[in-house]
Amino acid sequence: MTTGIQVRALRKDFPVRDKGIFGPRTLKTAVDGLDLDIPPGRITGLLGLNGAGKTTTIKTIATLLRPTSGTVTVDGLDTVADARAVRRRINLIAGGERMVYTRMTGRENLWYFGQLYDVPKPDLRRRIHELLALVGLTDAADTMVERYSRGMTQRLAIARGLINEPDYLLLDEPTLGLDAPIARDLRRVVARLAADGTGVLLTSHYLAEVEELCGHVYVISDGRHLAEGSPAELKAATGSHRTVRITVTNPGERVTAVADSFGATREPRPDGSEVITLRHPDDIAGPLAAALVGAGGSIGGLDIAEASLEDAVLKLADRTHEGRADAGRAPAEAASV
Repeated sequence: MTTGIQVRALRKDFPVRDKGIFGPRTLKTAVDGLDLDIPPGRITGLLGLNGAGKTTTIKTIATLLRPTSGTVTVDGLDTVADARAVRRRINLIAGGERMVYTRMTGRENLWYFGQLYDVPKPDLRRRIHELLALVGLTDAADTMVERYSRGMTQRLAIARGLINEPDYLLLDEPTLGLDAPIARDLRRVVARLAADGTGVLLTSHYLAEVEELCGHVYVISDGRHLAEGSPAELKAATGSHRTVRITVTNPGERVTAVADSFGATREPRPDGSEVITLRHPDDIAGPLAAALVGAGGSIGGLDIAEASLEDAVLKLADRTHEGRADAGRAPAEAASV
């Protein structure tokens, strides 16, 4: 039964010492009551600023950490009680972490990890050949990994993460340190895996990557759910609109009146021109430009910047910090904001 990955009320605490190794131990909450759904056949994004709890969440799903409370299930299997069965269905690719053995060759690494997943040997030989070609390491297959560059090591980690053809793939900054062509190829592979039914959870600081791949995105802050939806829905909900900038070389009163009627801002330039800027959810560039020309303006330049997922995430983070600041004020002070 493929019910997907279900995270319910997940909490993860870590003991920390505030005053050095001999100080008293306190608990730091990295994930606090989080709910997530990662269904088969969809790439799901998990976003947040540094320290939001993304890596802790992924490692808990991957059975590398045990929840303090709450549950994580993979197709109905509990990641604690049924950890061995869960591991057969998933795999993890994490950028910036050593996930392969440096004193083995690339081929030996894939053979070793393939046997851990009980991949039949005839299938494993074929799989290793395909994956080495996929990540561009065929010529370096029999070279010790300690002689690999950082990018080559990360490419081998990607191959290792695909060795068991997992039902669910957990990607924590998978393209970190990769050259652009290899990162592009990995995105194509991930999109194809999802189209074939693999459930994918992706975290990445490259938000254009998330926007390109993910059908649904969760945004978290301090380990708590902040928002969710498609990239388009998150941008719309935060008022992250496309920006139109039009340079008018001969601004005048009629041009000013048109800009004001659209609600645009005007920025004079030293050469006498004026940059008219408008943020709007609709494709307003054509009507604005036509109206400016109709008012006698001459267009010297036009630039359209689409709203980005990065804008939406930053706005959500700002709202969260503002809300916490308000919560910490006296009632009268907060009411005046």
